[in-house]
Parts: sequence; structure tokens; C-alpha cells
Amino acid sequence: MSKYIEQPRYSCALGAQQSVVAIKRAVPILHAGPGCSGKISSLIGQGEGYAGGNTIPCTNASEADIVYGGEGKLRTVIDGAFQVIDADLYVVLTGCTSDIVGDDVGSVTGEYQEQGKPIVYAETGGFKSNNYVSHEVVIKAIIDQYVDCYKQAGKKTKGLVNVFSTIPYQDPYWNGNLEELKRILSGIGLTVNILFGADSGGVEEWKTIPEAEFNLVVSAWAGLGIAKHLEEKYGTPYFHFPYLPVGGLETSKFLRQVAEFTGADKEKTEAFIWSEEEKFYMHIERTADFMLEFRYGIPRRFYSLLDASYAIGFAKYLLNELGIIPARQYIIDDTPEEFQEAIREQFHRISDQRSAEVRFIVDAGAIQQEIRQDAHKHRSLILGSGWERDLAKEIGADLLILSVPVSYRLVLNCGYTGYRGGLRVIEDIYDRVLDTYR
Repeated sequence: MSKYIEQPRYSCALGAQQSVVAIKRAVPILHAGPGCSGKISSLIGQGEGYAGGNTIPCTNASEADIVYGGEGKLRTVIDGAFQVIDADLYVVLTGCTSDIVGDDVGSVTGEYQEQGKPIVYAETGGFKSNNYVSHEVVIKAIIDQYVDCYKQAGKKTKGLVNVFSTIPYQDPYWNGNLEELKRILSGIGLTVNILFGADSGGVEEWKTIPEAEFNLVVSAWAGLGIAKHLEEKYGTPYFHFPYLPVGGLETSKFLRQVAEFTGADKEKTEAFIWSEEEKFYMHIERTADFMLEFRYGIPRRFYSLLDASYAIGFAKYLLNELGIIPARQYIIDDTPEEFQEAIREQFHRISDQRSAEVRFIVDAGAIQQEIRQDAHKHRSLILGSGWERDLAKEIGADLLILSVPVSYRLVLNCGYTGYRGGLRVIEDIYDRVLDTYR
């Protein structure tokens, strides 16, 4: 029997176009049907970047291309992209139609690679996976087909690390989160390849991936495949921190573990942590009277409808530093089964005194119905998307939009990771509390 999934929080595999858009001066070229790219952009693409949104070149494959093949049209679109768009890297992505028909996209792209053009391809037919998985597929393709050409045998740069964390645009706050990760890792003496966004060095930074001493995966599961691939390819060891660190406790824990793994200077690390914690808790202390006054106005418990990396990080922070109790936590990123037990364990030991119930569900309609059926005697906080706005109003809860679609707010460089992100969380929660006192 067929089953409808209501309000999915991720896209098909072709959504990896947004991973390309997030690389400075990189352009996705789609060999796909008309409308696919636009639907993806409307769900997870707030802002067009350098060449995203309506700028993305596409073959707009039709019935004729399905019958006779679309390789000729693909060549025409690639030629046009080279003429019209000044970019440092072009990434050809396939959609369902070309993958079903079996167009030899690798052969077409190979013709341009032989000419020395900065172009790669990846098979991202929408039916193959979701954009969490295809993000890894595209990154591996760029590494294997482009970055590897610039590898200098045996060259390693001391203290250089590649960071693989939140997925651009799938995480609405990806740019701010990556900026904060780079800032705090630089603060303990590491040189950071952040690879995406405003704080990266673009394609030139990607070329130095093989030179890194270490790879860091700051995510529940997405990105692990990239790190394992680089370990096999270049012998680069990796460290896995299984959630986004939010606030003072978890960010300091993260930095100490990274310093231990990479051999970063311990005195420098502790000095940076002390400085950051002093500022972080100073801001909280100076608002202590205000927080005490409104202690009965803040939510008593919170629900999460988030991907695993966000859900774990926020649950630890809200419980252990803000004293808000976790209700049921819903993981909506279609987590592969092989990673689910480790995520359950994180929630089982969310603190020394408490555990949290976690469920892996991709159907937001079913999740919302479960939440409605709970007894709502006290004020709640929902960590979700713009789709939870009506639910929040219905049960009298506050809503913090952390997942796509964001719908009701503009995101520039806001982030919730690290010390600065933890303060932003407090601001945004109390902003919603105070809004009810109008």
C-alpha cells in the first residue's frame, strides 16, 4: 500500500545543486527535466549565491531527449555555460530522466576535462537518494575529478584541517555555523579549510584538501563518507564529533577533544576556551535578573523536528544550560539505520540525570498529530520549520525555526553553533517570550 509523506524536510538527490552553489564561484549545470531545480530552490534555497536559483544552466530534458538521448543538448548547455558564466568550477549534475535513459554524462564531461576545463560530473538522479547522501557524492566527485589533479605527493601542511559539517542550504544557518566553527578552531591554533561560504577561500582552498593533516566531521552522520574516502585516498585521519556544539559546555568539550586529536597546543587551547567562556557567561550573568524574573514565562519543555546533528546539539544545550526539559525528539533527516543506535545513545545520556525519547520519522504530518495529542499544561517550545507555525499557535507553543523551509525569516549570517550561537539561541527564545507580553 502506498504512503504519502507530508512536509518532507529534505529534497531528492538533485538537491546537491545547493552544495555546489555554496562554493565560491562554482556553478551547477543540470542535465534534468524542467522545474526540478526550481522546486529544490523553493524548499532549501534562500538566496541564489553566485550562480544559483534561476541562473543555473539546465538542459530542460524533454520527451525527445528521452527517446533520442540528450547528450547533444548537454554539450550545447555546457558550451553556453562556459561562454556566459565566469566561474572557477563547473559541476554537471544528472536528474532522473538522464539517469533512467542512461546518457553517458561522464563521457561528455570527460571531453571538456581533456581540454583542461575545470569541470566535473556526478550522478544525482533524484530517485537514487536524498540530498544528505548526494552531498557526499558531489564532494567526492569534485575531489576525485578535480582536486586530485593538484595533489602534490607527500605534501602536508602542519595544523591544516578540512571541516565537513552542516550541509549548505539544507541547514538554513549553514554560513553562520561554518563561520563560527572556523573562528573557534582557528582560535586554538589550527588552519581551517571550511570549503563553503563567505569565509572560505573558494576553489583554491579546495585544491589544498590533500595537504591537510586531519579531517574533522562535525555532524551526526552526513560527511562521514567523505572523511573515510579521504582517509583511503590520502591517508588523512579524521575525528568525528557527532553533533553541532551549541553553547559554553559543549563548545569547550568539542575544542578540547579536537585539540587532543590534532595535537594542538594545550595552553593556547585552554587560554582561548577561558577567554570565550568568560565572555559567554558574562553576557548570561548580566541578564540573570531578567531571566529570573521571566523564569515562569519561558517554555518548560521542547519538541524537536530536526536533523540529528541539530537535535542532539540543541537538546544538550537547552537541558544542561537553560534548564528546559526535552519532550519527544523527532529526527527527520531519514537517518540511515546504521547510525541510528549511536544517535539514540546520545539522547539516552543527554545529561547525568535525564534521557530523552527519540524517534526517527520523516512524515511531519504524523509528527504534528502526535504532538497535538499530548496534554499541553505548560508552555512548550517547538524547534522545527516554518511548517510548524500553525501547530505552535494551536497548542500555545513558541516556535524557533531551525529547519527548512524557513519561510518566515531572512537568514544572512545568523548561526547557532559555538559560543556565539549559544547566545543567539537565548536571544531568540526570549524574543518569542517577550513578544507574548505585548
